[in-house]
Amino acid sequence: MEGEMLKYRRIAELVDQDNLRAHVLYYFGIKFFEFPEHTLEQICQEKGLIVDSVVKELESPGENFKEVDLPLISYPVDLIMEYLKHAHFLFVKHKLPYIGRLVESFKAEHDEYRVIEKDLKILFPLFLEDFIHHIYQEEDTLFKYIKLLEKAEMGQYNPSELYQMMEKHSLQKCAIEHEAHDDEMQGIRMITKDYYLASDAPLHVKVIYSELIGFEKVLQEHARVENEILFPKAMALENEVKKKFFDRSRFN
Repeated sequence: MEGEMLKYRRIAELVDQDNLRAHVLYYFGIKFFEFPEHTLEQICQEKGLIVDSVVKELESPGENFKEVDLPLISYPVDLIMEYLKHAHFLFVKHKLPYIGRLVESFKAEHDEYRVIEKDLKILFPLFLEDFIHHIYQEEDTLFKYIKLLEKAEMGQYNPSELYQMMEKHSLQKCAIEHEAHDDEMQGIRMITKDYYLASDAPLHVKVIYSELIGFEKVLQEHARVENEILFPKAMALENEVKKKFFDRSRFN
């Protein structure tokens, strides 16, 4: 019965009750800030959507957007990297464009948030550019090196190439540098005063902060997987490959 009633509620009311619903609506092509006074049924009729399908998704807004709880500690290195690359894809193609659209369309209309609106519109694109650069650099250097080590472990390697790569890279150094740069959203936390919400904060602010908080939690878990699972496994692999390589070199 509760689900049936959702179709008669205003978009602003639906999102105010649960900020995650804004994300669901967005992927149905409904921007909550453009149609706040429409009922869900009205906007679905306008856009040619099946209202019952939208209602079904709105009833459990977090289900399709949460990380799967996997026993990654038991996975081999190659599957852990595939998991991380899939997360990178979701960040770049789904979550970050959505947050970027929220920031781009942000109109504070509230004295306490006018400066934050201005600062976010400057800082978030810079954060986005830096974050995407970090992701691609990680895949093109770190992941590529680890894949080379995996092949070397199976005896599939060019001795000269492997030696040069091992001389050039150090997973221990990469792990230390990676951990030192984990807090990528510090600047955003500072300008939002740790996502502080005034009692009369506009709905748009609530949605942006909810998404930023959620993304930061996902990033923290992502960093944990890299620091506590990927790097230890990869460093053990690197040590084993180096030992075999230099042992074999002594007998040649």
